[in-house]
Amino acid sequence: MKDLAENSGPTPDAGPDAPPAIELRGISKAFGPVQANKDISLKVAKGTIHGIIGENGAGKSTLMSILYGFYKADSGEILIDGKPTEIPDSQAAIAAGIGMVFQHFKLVENFSVLENVVLGAEDGALLRPTLSKARKHLTQIAKEYEMNVDPDALIEEIGVGMQQRVEILKSLYRHADILILDEPTGVLTPAEADHLFRILRGLKDEGKTIILITHKLREIMEVTDTVSVMRRGEMTATVKTAETSPEELAELMVGRKVLLRVDKTPATPGKTILKVEDLKVVDEDGVERLKGVSFEVRAGEILGIAGVAGNGQSELLEVLGGMMAGTGRVELNGESIDLTGKHSDGLSRRKRGISHVPEDRQREGLIMDFAAWENVAFGYQYDDSYKSGWLMDNAGIRRDTEGKMERFDVRPPNPQLAAKNFSGGNQQKIVLAREIERNPDLLLVGQPTRGVDIGAIEFIHQSLIQLRDAGKAILLVSVELDEIMGLSDRIAVMFDGRIMGERLPGETTEGELGLLMAGVTDGEGAA
Repeated sequence: MKDLAENSGPTPDAGPDAPPAIELRGISKAFGPVQANKDISLKVAKGTIHGIIGENGAGKSTLMSILYGFYKADSGEILIDGKPTEIPDSQAAIAAGIGMVFQHFKLVENFSVLENVVLGAEDGALLRPTLSKARKHLTQIAKEYEMNVDPDALIEEIGVGMQQRVEILKSLYRHADILILDEPTGVLTPAEADHLFRILRGLKDEGKTIILITHKLREIMEVTDTVSVMRRGEMTATVKTAETSPEELAELMVGRKVLLRVDKTPATPGKTILKVEDLKVVDEDGVERLKGVSFEVRAGEILGIAGVAGNGQSELLEVLGGMMAGTGRVELNGESIDLTGKHSDGLSRRKRGISHVPEDRQREGLIMDFAAWENVAFGYQYDDSYKSGWLMDNAGIRRDTEGKMERFDVRPPNPQLAAKNFSGGNQQKIVLAREIERNPDLLLVGQPTRGVDIGAIEFIHQSLIQLRDAGKAILLVSVELDEIMGLSDRIAVMFDGRIMGERLPGETTEGELGLLMAGVTDGEGAA
């Protein structure tokens, strides 16, 4: 297969006069008053990798859902290999040679790899002949595209990188010539992402056409031949990847210049704020999620916790934030924190000077049906600053919320609007404003820019650096390695509930961190 960084054009088999693999003409789609797609036209050349980028709500997912038959366009036409094609449902898309790998995999966890591949594509009522035939075909295509998997392994027993290969194999088993991948690297280690891109290059060399939806501009630059930019439901530009830059693409997405790197001065750490020793957590099913974690975070520094999702980072934030019980010893400013008793809840943590931006803003950070001003008081409702005598000072909270919205550029700046009516990026700003402006000694922050627009990412990063520079301690958990490398002053890597190693950002590489994220210890890596 070709090197990842090569950006060659269409494969020779396509021919210069071949019709596009996909052509969309004048696609429009509205949901009530919201125009999700507006008169979109797009051509994707056969045998190429075509990237589609845009902010949240730009219309990318809607457009791909129309192509895959989840939605029906209000107007417009779809052509596959130059032929007008009706795609009323996903079965019609599959029949037209289109496969889609979703961000959240559509696999049955207690089924085997083989059973998942044939599910929905059985030859008849008897499953045994289908499985026998499929095993031979699956082995053949897995070998051909370097996606070797154990057909008898249960999905619940294999890693996310392998699960993603199963999703791709499902599409290839159904003879897909066009593959749509939606944010495919969000749960992969760097090594797994590199392997995925080698697979995509191999598929392209075989004449397959790939559409890659991602917010990671580095990936767009590395693996695509052409990239299309969407903004506010419209297609604003399509350019050859070799003739553009991340900075230009970011400006096309947002409509203004965006700083893509984290702008910060070196940290000047002070006293130890958080000290964690031998922290262990057992979940409600009796599974040990944290297995003796120890570390420190000092004033004026950001300690980043890197790792693939599901390796104990969530439980670490939850036990420190008072949402889960644990054992071991945790000190804040030299004083012990209750991990199991009546003072181990979130309110007690906040009174001690710990603010918490949870990983899932909608389930854990906001009450979606409540107004913005009510959510700003969430967790601080007993604070004296929000009281008027024995009652809550609702008018004062609304005024406070107006100020926070202005300072954190929340749009629209309406305290009365329900949280569910804000975009994901603005929901995140509401949570950040609430927690950062309490002037905490320690900020726990999980996935600060998950699902957030590139413009809002810039703002959120600046806010965290400003808090650090004000002498606060920050514990950052993120699956985005670029974010960890850019924001952190020190990096600890977690795997299977343990700290595998600690590194300084300027003295390590993504490859080295990726090995630690995959469970390769310092000693093993040295070999």
